[in-house]
Amino acid sequence: MGTVFRKIVTRPLPKGAELYTRQGQQFARWKPAKGRTKTAKVTTGKDGSPRILEESGTYIAKYRDGSGHVCEVSTGCRDEDAARSVLGKLERRAELVKSEVMSSAEAATADHQQTSLTDHFAEYLQYLQARETSSVRVANMKRQFSRVSEDCCFRRLSDLDAGKLTKWLLHREAEEMSAATRNGYRETLVMFSNWCCSGTKPRLSANPFSTVPKANVKADRRRHRRAMIESELVKLLEVARWRPLAEFGRKSVPVDSKPNEATGKRKRSNWTKATLTLEGLEAAVERARGCLAKNPELTTDLERLGWERALIYKTLVLTGLRKNELASLTVGQLELDGSMPFVILNACDEKNRQGSTIPLRADLANDLRNWLSHSPKPATLRLHSSAEPADTNRPLFTVPAGLVRILDRDLSAAGIKKTDERGRTLDVHALRHSFGTLLSKGGVAPRTAQAAMRHSSIDLTMNVYTDPKLLDVHGALNSLPSLDMNPSENERQTVRATGTDGRAAQVPARHSVNSVAPDVAPNTGQAGQTVSFAVVSSADGDDTMYDGADDENPNEPSEKASPAVFASKASGVGMTGFEPAASTSRT
Repeated sequence: MGTVFRKIVTRPLPKGAELYTRQGQQFARWKPAKGRTKTAKVTTGKDGSPRILEESGTYIAKYRDGSGHVCEVSTGCRDEDAARSVLGKLERRAELVKSEVMSSAEAATADHQQTSLTDHFAEYLQYLQARETSSVRVANMKRQFSRVSEDCCFRRLSDLDAGKLTKWLLHREAEEMSAATRNGYRETLVMFSNWCCSGTKPRLSANPFSTVPKANVKADRRRHRRAMIESELVKLLEVARWRPLAEFGRKSVPVDSKPNEATGKRKRSNWTKATLTLEGLEAAVERARGCLAKNPELTTDLERLGWERALIYKTLVLTGLRKNELASLTVGQLELDGSMPFVILNACDEKNRQGSTIPLRADLANDLRNWLSHSPKPATLRLHSSAEPADTNRPLFTVPAGLVRILDRDLSAAGIKKTDERGRTLDVHALRHSFGTLLSKGGVAPRTAQAAMRHSSIDLTMNVYTDPKLLDVHGALNSLPSLDMNPSENERQTVRATGTDGRAAQVPARHSVNSVAPDVAPNTGQAGQTVSFAVVSSADGDDTMYDGADDENPNEPSEKASPAVFASKASGVGMTGFEPAASTSRT
């Protein structure tokens, strides 16, 4: 027989509680905001702090399950009779498992139905952390799950319902939430339910959200990125290199306002800085050097800041690294020695958590080597020598959190539109799109481009990260043959001579192997008949092919012209110039 009882639990010491000792036992006395004064025994917690001992608010059921193990389950009831009713249900279910009417897995699923959904999801987050899932990913899933649970009133596992989630997603669609975002919420609920269905003691017998349809991302894509062409990248690097210093050299220009009638001057609030452009970049840099002539340290810092930004852009374009991956690189992860320099990306810093070795172009490796040699704290690169690396844990670049806003200002100064005529935009991740597009434009094989992009699917490389607008489709069309609908007489004769007009070609009896058509064409009326042509060498060394006609009278057929004679004489002659010599060659 089972039993119900209130479990003794510990709680933190109430605020303002008075400690006293009675009969050698320490007690706490306090007065809550409402009610009478309370007293409770005091114990010491694991951290050494005093805690009070109290009974739990609900009853605990203690019984033996179908496997004979003693279990303690919270009934959630404050009334003892109600708690005993719950205990009776648990004992009856244990008898069904013991008599093999119900499986232990089904019984375990029923045990989890009364546990709070928040507790289940907390265990799921621990499972994700044990799998070393990204902390950003875990935080996003926690936020999404909390919002859906609150809006759909999911309190227990039994409350999970596909209809409620589908209706919630339809309401978000009416609020113009993107399809990709809606699929993210759906994916969080589906993954959590799959976890509840797995394990030795599943919490759910089936995934309740497996029937919820996905939104069509292609039909509702909110952000379309485009790739940058070479001329735009050159302008961007030039502006990024000098804009931090040029900002101090912008001219002050008046705003469209009338000057003061008395003084003829405008107020300081009516003046503003001129817009920085690519054409006026050099002049602004020279003015800034003059303005900061008395502060050479600031001039040096601004020049180095621009140098770093230009290198950040160049590294992103020539390696395909993501912004967070580049920010995680340290000096010790660079291998710049040797003929094939590369950078080692740790698994914990990569998106797919696998780790990669990314090759570097020679010019980019030289730029990075020059950057580190002029660093305020020169670092010893990890070269193939016995010297110990110094300061290898220092970040390679200081990638700012607001790099996207910095990029927007650089694009504006370079005269590059952030949004093109098709509504596609440029941001930091668009530099990775530029990397993928430049690979395809350069003729790199799709499988090689996929490896360089570190994609799991070649479809992602070719259809998402390759901009078809920048590919030389027009040049590819020019490689096709021209089809003139009104050919000239010379072109007609050329077509007849080559035998491509549907009639037999007019060729001499003896010709070189470089001629287009053979001397004796197979007769299409005789099915299955094949003819071999013997190739011999003339006195001057040219390989010639005989069709078997008599040299003295080429108009009369000769015995050599029969297919049987050709076949017998071709047994020891190969088709020189086309294939290796074989015992018999046939056409």
